[in-house]
Amino acid sequence: MAEGLSQRNWLIASASILCLGAILRLYDLALVPLHHDEGVNGNFLIPLVHNGAYQYNPENYHGPTLYYFAAIIPWIFHLLGGRNFSDTYGLTTFNIRFVTAAFGVGTIALVLLLRKRLGAIGALSAAGLIAVSPGAVYFSRYFIHESLFVFFTLGIVVAALKYYDTARPVYLILAANSAALMVATKETWIINGPVLLIALITTGIYFRLREKFSGISGRMDGDSNSLTERTPPALDRFGGPVSLVTVALIALAVFIMLDVLFYSSFFTNYPKGVHDALLTLSLWRHRTTEHWHPWWQYLEWLRQEEAPVLLLGAAGAFVAVCRSDNRFAVFLAQFAFGLLAAYSLVGYKTPWITLNFIVPLAITSGYALDVFYQKLDEFEQPRLFIAAAALVAAVSGYQMFELNFIHYDDDKYVYVYAHTRRETLAMLDEIDRISKHSGTGYETGISIVSPDYWPLPWYFRDYKKALFYGQIAPGDEPIVIGSAAQSEELKATFGGQYQLINSGFPDAPDGSYVLRPGVNLLLYVRRDLAR
Repeated sequence: MAEGLSQRNWLIASASILCLGAILRLYDLALVPLHHDEGVNGNFLIPLVHNGAYQYNPENYHGPTLYYFAAIIPWIFHLLGGRNFSDTYGLTTFNIRFVTAAFGVGTIALVLLLRKRLGAIGALSAAGLIAVSPGAVYFSRYFIHESLFVFFTLGIVVAALKYYDTARPVYLILAANSAALMVATKETWIINGPVLLIALITTGIYFRLREKFSGISGRMDGDSNSLTERTPPALDRFGGPVSLVTVALIALAVFIMLDVLFYSSFFTNYPKGVHDALLTLSLWRHRTTEHWHPWWQYLEWLRQEEAPVLLLGAAGAFVAVCRSDNRFAVFLAQFAFGLLAAYSLVGYKTPWITLNFIVPLAITSGYALDVFYQKLDEFEQPRLFIAAAALVAAVSGYQMFELNFIHYDDDKYVYVYAHTRRETLAMLDEIDRISKHSGTGYETGISIVSPDYWPLPWYFRDYKKALFYGQIAPGDEPIVIGSAAQSEELKATFGGQYQLINSGFPDAPDGSYVLRPGVNLLLYVRRDLAR
């Protein structure tokens, strides 16, 4: 069945998976309140959109690609309608998250391009697993760097394979583009890049040793000829040494040019931005005590939320190494578990980094499922495969739905990491209501005295008189937001002229609004405006 899958059926299946992945990533993108880190990223985006101002900060933040790609939609809004078209320049929660969701869908599309290496069933299975993966959906709906980073990492692999197959220079240049954008997205390229190279080298060594001691040679795809039988000498395939070196130099130049452009903020921060890009590796090396978790933490997170992909990925790696008939499967197995090992050795761990493992594990799982299908097909039992695939989809789909659309702010779920609670959106709705009722709208003064307030700057981006003090500060703004930890100071400073607005949430102490676990906010409104 797999071998006989018509092009029409392949396209229908591929389009269905892409549509499913897109719907799950784009539906109600503003449902989940912005995480602390999303609010910080939004704070970098606003001046870039409004004034073209952005400078890379190596001390505590990631690379520039997220902001420049996210700025495209607001810039288009502005160009189409002029300054009066939209006060926010199209800076909405949906628009900024659309970028990361689009790259998440793009990752599924890249996996489908691996049909030659994985087989039709393998590629469709891998793409389907990513489409409904709880973590792949959840973090594609986050305005953070990981979705772009994983896309560019996989883009290197896909483009390099196309170059190997076709010897067309454009694909090597595309691989260089992906590598440059990976580097310009996040400093953890220093892990992904070397692991890619190590997996490639060790795969070559492994098959050379197997050929030497057993006479078995590995294939790069599913055809019947060995690699050496089906290809002429490498240099001849790529046009000879002069042509190969020329293309490699062009690709290197493209790589350097792109990174210089992004890190220098398109030469508006040159050479400082480029220097800071080199400095960041040293600075981040000293941050390993933050977000510290034991070495096995990623395995535990994957076990809880991605068990089908983890188990199938392990099975695929085992089968790939034992069968040794598919070099790409062996490479992917080493890359997936190499990344998992490398990141596990670092004390600094956050749940969104698991996206780096989910994608290659899903591809390795696709290989395992393709082998499983072929075996069942030999015994004329394809229905068993359909039943197994349906079970895997049901388990992942159920977990995905529960996480992304029901319990998206419940920190009992491992991917919900110090996330902003939905009560915050209720507080923001109340503030919008009061502002409209007062007749001052976005001119309403808001004093934020709580020391913990992210991602509120994003949500107050249109309020021209929102002031973030971070500590008790006397003033006469109509609305004051403080922390429950400042309760006594707030009563002493604002208690006479202001009224505490009770959130009404039964699990929120003292009528507060929970910003995130451990941070409860109190909303005070001047008595003449309070309901």
